[in-house]
Amino acid sequence: MEQHLTPEQSLKVIEGMIGQAKRSFSRLSFYFLLWGILLTGAMLATYLLADIEPAMRHGMPWGIAGIGGGIISSIYGARQSRQEQVANPMDRIVGWVWGSFVITMMLVLFGTLRNGIDPGPGITLLTGLPTFLTGQIMRFRPLILGGLLFWAAGIGMHFTDQAGMLTALYCGAMLLGYIIPGILLKRQEDGLRAA
Repeated sequence: MEQHLTPEQSLKVIEGMIGQAKRSFSRLSFYFLLWGILLTGAMLATYLLADIEPAMRHGMPWGIAGIGGGIISSIYGARQSRQEQVANPMDRIVGWVWGSFVITMMLVLFGTLRNGIDPGPGITLLTGLPTFLTGQIMRFRPLILGGLLFWAAGIGMHFTDQAGMLTALYCGAMLLGYIIPGILLKRQEDGLRAA
């Protein structure tokens, strides 16, 4: 039996879906803040402690950040999925975008490290793609700009081998591409919760 909605009912359904999508997307703030802080910390630790501790040159801060961030993200994501009543189709799209990124990033890491190449510039370039796409899907300009900044930083990193410049480019991209958009998304989330 087919049910016909009045224009007012249709509008309420659409408004409800838009509200659900906004609430859903704003929860991404946690991931951008977490990864922005962890990866900026890993880069700074690598730069500041490289002369003191040789293990810093061999990726220990990155491993700690990656494993720690992966565990925290998994726990947070599992809790969120249990609390979520309805899955939003856009959530699945964003999830596939970031899942594809993680797989590709791991392959790039394996290939570059195996060949003795610094993976930082390539991964920074690669990070621009899911950041930019997520911004486009959400229609959230700070993430779109963040994706563009990751691309610019990745290109810049390919043209320098100075540790200070590499650190500045990477940390700047993380600050402007992940941390600030994460803060803005968090504010949006808090505003939706208060409404």
